[in-house]
Formats: sequence, C-alpha cells, structure tokens
Amino acid sequence: MKVKLRTKISQKIFPAFPFNFYPYISSKQLTNKNYRMAEKTDHEIWLMLQNPALRDKGFTLLMDRHKERIYWYIRRLVVFHEDAEDVLQETFINAYRYAGSFNGKSKIYTWLYRIATNECIALFRRSKKDEFKIVEISPKLENELSESGGETSDTILMKFQEAIRQLPEKQQIVFNLRYYDDLGYEEMEEITGSSVSTLKTNYHYATEKVKNYLKNS
Repeated sequence: MKVKLRTKISQKIFPAFPFNFYPYISSKQLTNKNYRMAEKTDHEIWLMLQNPALRDKGFTLLMDRHKERIYWYIRRLVVFHEDAEDVLQETFINAYRYAGSFNGKSKIYTWLYRIATNECIALFRRSKKDEFKIVEISPKLENELSESGGETSDTILMKFQEAIRQLPEKQQIVFNLRYYDDLGYEEMEEITGSSVSTLKTNYHYATEKVKNYLKNS
C-alpha cells in the first residue's frame, strides 16, 4: 500500500515540475498569485480532503498549488535536489495519509511546512548532514548550482549558503522560514511548535552568525 501510494504521489508531483531553475530563489520572488489564490480556497480544499469521495481531487489541488513552495523550502535546508525530491515525496505521502485528520485550524500551507520540517529533521538525523564540514558540502553544491548557469555560482551566494549551513539545525530552519519564505512569527510558531519569543531569539542569533561569517570569510 505504501509503495502504491508513493508511486501515485510521485507521478503527480514530478513529471511537469520545474527543477532546473535557481535553487535559492525566495518565496517573495516566486509567483505569488497562486499562493494568494490558494489562501482564498484553502477552506474549500480542506472540505474536499475530509470527504473520501473528493479527497484525491482535493489532494491534487493541494499539490498543484503548494508543491513548488514546499520544494524550495526543503531544497534550501537539505541542499541537494535528490534529497529534496525524496523529502518532498515523503511530505506529500504523509499529507495524503493524514489528510482526514487535518482539523483546518491552521492554514494548509503551514501544515505542509510542518510536515516538511519534520521530514527534513528526520533526514538530518539519519544522514547526520548537519555534522558535515562546509568544505565537504561546498564543492558539490557549487558544481550542482553552476549547472543551471553562471549566475548561480556567484561567490557571494556561495558564502551566504555556507554561512547558513554553519548554523545549528533549529536556527537554519528559523532563518529559512523568515528570510526566504517571508513567514510571520505566528505562522512559524504553527510550523515549529516554538514560541514567538524563542523564534525571534533564534532568528536574531542566526542573522548575527551569518553576518559574522560573511564578514570574516
């Protein structure tokens, strides 16, 4: 059943999904029209997810409207496309499996972010990537980025990403949610389960560490 579900979701996510553009684009730079539309129809999608007869249709809408945003959030955390693809797939498998239990009290996209965050953390702990040295990550990252064009191998971008990778796991998540995904602290609280004050503190420390890394590198 799990293999069949994974194949079904993989076929929905990946055939037409544009992986070959700038991997560190922010949510503000992505097309916002789809997300504004998604917010207006989240309640309708939620109702479809609660109805077994409409769940597949509702889930397809859910993926069409949020997969790109969730993919780039995951990609910025796990770095490599192959890992991001696996985590995205597991995120939507879990979303489909537990769609009937989603209570609709939070926004659908913050629910997806929460699932994706947990999957990223699980990957970190399985592979211990957060313990890798930057010198081991950078060459592969630089090579992967440069395949998309010269602008993606920009030195400043590479240093910025290295600075983020130096952060502790929680600070990486908070920094990405705030800086790239432009989420408010209340939304981040729903995603991470941490208090607003804790999130503000983590973001402050993360920002200072990134600044110091760039200044001293």
